[in-house]
Amino acid sequence: MIKDVQNTLDERNVALQKVGVKGVETLLNIERKNNKTSQKVYAKAKMSVYLPSNYKGTHMSRFIEILEEYRKNNLVGIDIKRMLEDMKVRLESKSAYLKFDFKYFIKKSAPKSALEALMCYDCFFEGTLDENDNYKFYLGAKVPLTTLCPCSKEISNYGAHNQRALVSVKISYPENEHIWLEDLIQDIENCSSCELYSLLKREDEKFVTESAYQNPKFVEDVIRDVVLKLQNNSIINFYEVEIEAFESIHNHSAWARQVSDINFCNN
Repeated sequence: MIKDVQNTLDERNVALQKVGVKGVETLLNIERKNNKTSQKVYAKAKMSVYLPSNYKGTHMSRFIEILEEYRKNNLVGIDIKRMLEDMKVRLESKSAYLKFDFKYFIKKSAPKSALEALMCYDCFFEGTLDENDNYKFYLGAKVPLTTLCPCSKEISNYGAHNQRALVSVKISYPENEHIWLEDLIQDIENCSSCELYSLLKREDEKFVTESAYQNPKFVEDVIRDVVLKLQNNSIINFYEVEIEAFESIHNHSAWARQVSDINFCNN
């Protein structure tokens, strides 16, 4: 029999909170809003478990085995809680962690010409299962948008500087509830000076330029509006929000971040 080195005794008495694999390329099943079937997208997985102090290492191959079993049954991304339960059992651990990072495409119509094109958003599913089998799911998205500087508009005789910004949001909600990525992204875009689009004709460009000018916002304005959207959603019980505006007149970014109270809950 081949020796199982991972199960040999480690005498340094240091338990490890997370040990596992990351950057594992796989296919993820995504349920789209208004679409009765799930669609596959490319994703990268991060999987880990708690390692007790007396074990030298964990069994890395078991993470991949679990991922492959779920992939073959088209359950990757759909049943994250059960994957975490299997990770705890198969790797003999008291807690487990799982995250899928993926690109999510949404078809958007230009505001005036109505021409359609795909917009890409960096998104993630994240799950944790602790030693008491308490399950926590997180949904995340990075949403690009436009901000136009209120100060620049106020002090200039004509024009105002604007820039592309990126809002990163991470939320959690009860297991028996559901929030669509499409709705989360749209809520964030509604907090901008103007949305971004992949395809714009001249009439569209005129519209977005003028719309942003009529709706100037600092990063502080955007993040406050996003926070209020999340706080007013009775389903959400945790959020993290971050915005970075890639300034067009500075060689640095404007930035803000807000995290909900640990006891935040609308229910």
